[in-house]
Amino acid sequence: AITGSELYHQIGAFNWKEREPIIVREILNGNVPGFIKRLVAVHTEIADSTTGKIYKATYFVTPDYLMAGSNNNFARVPLTPMAAQQIADSLHCFLPTRKMVSDIYAAAKVKLEPVPLFAYRDSAITFYHHHLIIEGQRQNRKGLIAGIKKDVVLSSKITTDPKPNREAIYGWHKPDGKPIQPLYTGHVNWYVDYSHGIRLVYETIIVNGKKYNYKEILQHPVLKRLLCDEEDCSFYRYPLN
Repeated sequence: AITGSELYHQIGAFNWKEREPIIVREILNGNVPGFIKRLVAVHTEIADSTTGKIYKATYFVTPDYLMAGSNNNFARVPLTPMAAQQIADSLHCFLPTRKMVSDIYAAAKVKLEPVPLFAYRDSAITFYHHHLIIEGQRQNRKGLIAGIKKDVVLSSKITTDPKPNREAIYGWHKPDGKPIQPLYTGHVNWYVDYSHGIRLVYETIIVNGKKYNYKEILQHPVLKRLLCDEEDCSFYRYPLN
């Protein structure tokens, strides 16, 4: 298995179509650091406005954004939603919604200041440079981390956007809790830059002690508010092509 730095040495000059099959293969072959496999519980709750009943939910997320490599030499890997969905499907996971990204930030143990970059934003070399900046900020602190990337998210705005083949991004929260990136579908789905991150969420959600698939939650007229703050929460996954 190649390390994170070796991976970026290999794909440094590649475009997204050339590099993504390599990254996906490495991740699905298990070439990831052990700590990214240890999912972290995030808790949220709502009250039914009609009955007053309280619903408490727990879902489980990767403690950091998708990465490849070893425990001692790993690197975060921004991906298109198509590649992210392929990985999520293989691991019985899904991508978060806007609300979930905000809740994950609130729950994060390690909150770091966003660091914007401006040159060659979609270059793999810039991806790795940004990863190294994050590691310099993190200083080996462990735990659920946030504030370092914009999330690729699920959003019904994708289906209502007049332009086809959109991706939705949101987040990159500043220390005051406000996101740099509002919910946005202005990018075509093959665009990915250094600031994009893929956070996976396990597909089983626990609500008041009962297990549900995330799609059941998003379809439910009341429970959907545990995971989603949009009026329409019916966008469950990205198409693979």
